[in-house]
Amino acid sequence: MFEPVTFKTTLNTIADNEYELVFAASIEQGWHVYSTELGDGPTSATLNLETSEGVELVGKLTPRGKEIAKYDNIFEMDVRYFEESGEFVQKFKVTGATYKIGGYLEYGSCNDETCLPPTAVEFAYSGQQKSNAAVAVAAVTPTTTEEVSATLQPVEEEPASVNKTDLWQPVISELQAFGETTSQKDMSWLYIFIAGFVGGLLALFTPCVWPIIPMTVSFFLKRTKDRAKAITDAVTYGVSIVIIYVVLGIAITLIFGANALNALSTNAIFNIIFFLMLVVFAASFFGAFEITLPSKWSNSVDSKAEKTSGLISIFLMAFTLALVSFSCTGPIIGFVLVEVSTTGNIIAPMICMFGFAIALALPFTLFALFPSWLKSMPKSGGWMNVIKVTLGFLELAFALKFLSVADLAYGWGILDRETFLALWIVIFALLGFYLLGKIKFPHDDDETKVGVTRFFMALVSLAFAVYMVPGLWGAPLKAVSAFAPPMNTQDFNLYTNEVHAKFDDYDAGMEYARLHGKPVMVDFTGYGCVNCRKMELAVWTDPKVGSIINNDYVLITLYVDNKTPLPERIKITENGKERTLRTLGDKWSYLQNVKFSANAQPFYVLLDNEGKPLNKSYAYDEDIDKYVEFLQTGLSNYKKAVR
Repeated sequence: MFEPVTFKTTLNTIADNEYELVFAASIEQGWHVYSTELGDGPTSATLNLETSEGVELVGKLTPRGKEIAKYDNIFEMDVRYFEESGEFVQKFKVTGATYKIGGYLEYGSCNDETCLPPTAVEFAYSGQQKSNAAVAVAAVTPTTTEEVSATLQPVEEEPASVNKTDLWQPVISELQAFGETTSQKDMSWLYIFIAGFVGGLLALFTPCVWPIIPMTVSFFLKRTKDRAKAITDAVTYGVSIVIIYVVLGIAITLIFGANALNALSTNAIFNIIFFLMLVVFAASFFGAFEITLPSKWSNSVDSKAEKTSGLISIFLMAFTLALVSFSCTGPIIGFVLVEVSTTGNIIAPMICMFGFAIALALPFTLFALFPSWLKSMPKSGGWMNVIKVTLGFLELAFALKFLSVADLAYGWGILDRETFLALWIVIFALLGFYLLGKIKFPHDDDETKVGVTRFFMALVSLAFAVYMVPGLWGAPLKAVSAFAPPMNTQDFNLYTNEVHAKFDDYDAGMEYARLHGKPVMVDFTGYGCVNCRKMELAVWTDPKVGSIINNDYVLITLYVDNKTPLPERIKITENGKERTLRTLGDKWSYLQNVKFSANAQPFYVLLDNEGKPLNKSYAYDEDIDKYVEFLQTGLSNYKKAVR
């Protein structure tokens, strides 16, 4: 059970007989609450009046606070939400001698892995019209003075009005007996460090950095006859590199902030700018021109390094390296920083730059400690330009990812999935031909021999291009699903191995399963659940997973944000408070809560024909092998029980 949001409701006097109803949210770190009027997508914050006597609303429900706007690839639309805190305000004026106003605020909340069902914050106020600002307001519910939990709590008894059968009986203890819910663990810090470290390794083998290593190490070794002092200077040089790039990460965080950087990384205009920037960098790597910082910057720092001594001199030498290598390291740093910014981690740029700097500084220190290794160090040559051009191809490919975000945001339709894949196929095929020596760029050597390493790199690139070809006809291509546009942009799709729910009603689906002697898979999902869509695209499209669900289970999909009204409203009591079920989504949310003590989506649970669990529940985890094991274990337990 998650309890990430609490709301406090207050009624403020604006002027004589004019008020504003304020819903103030306090949101836990890592969660967000969606704003108003988002259309068909995540659950928007909406005000629903059930009692309105002697009042007239002024304007619409208005969000107030630091609202974050971004483009969401899953919903294929711009979304707005609040993190940490936010307010929703509705103004109204009193038109009668007395007034009553009551109803509920409905909103949705999510984090990076799960979404909670639409939640209602109920309110009710009444009072008398006054001719001055001293208005006496009487609250008829506790929400005026107490914080109300924004999530549900399981209850022990169900009112008869739910029309509950044994299939609705809680199975919380039975479910817990199977073990903890299978879910994805957060590895974001390690991912960020590795991303930076790999970027540093790539930068290390470029023409801007590699030739400097032996010269710098030799300088430290010849600078003094004391080898211990030379080693200390080289280590200090490496530490200085780490400090410079970590400070760069800190500066980016201070200037933009984690949230702003995350918002920028998914902003349509920013993605267009970054697309153009990556294309320019790719052209530079191909040899069309050289991008360098003003030479007077590096000359100035270099001259100061010569005039000083000690630690300052070594630090300035490291800073000179950072400046002169910018043409190779700049594009890599920019791309990696934008990628890790989507984690929303406030220290992501610092961790990324720490990994980048460690990879960059390591050889300077190691060669100083073991100078004999310098003799076995590969000499500078044409192979470094091959690495540079290869990076150019990769930057060109990733540039299309950023163009795709902008294309989806503005609805241009110029980069549908098949167009994107066609361009990637061509890019990686050309990269393969280049690595085989069939294509030459301005700074390439004229030698025709192709080394074994280069040959295998070409083999991988050409194989990857061939792998993507079936995607033109609708193959899922899970290896590129994070980069390619969504499947629904594909105009021609022959792929038929899709999973569709047999029922969207729990009781009807359970009855069908009983009559046909099959186990049940209940899928608690939501139209506004991002990770539900990810699971369906990345896991359910697997042939083995799809076959098991379609053939061996009765799939019941229940949307907790389904707005279809119930034939009759149902009054229930939860955690000592009365709540009204108004929609089908309310009903399925209530079922998930009371039967399984859960309120997050996606949430998958396997049941027998009596509503008893067959395995532990499953949440967001894109590991296909785990999901297959989850399904097969449940099937095996069902077969044992019916024997």
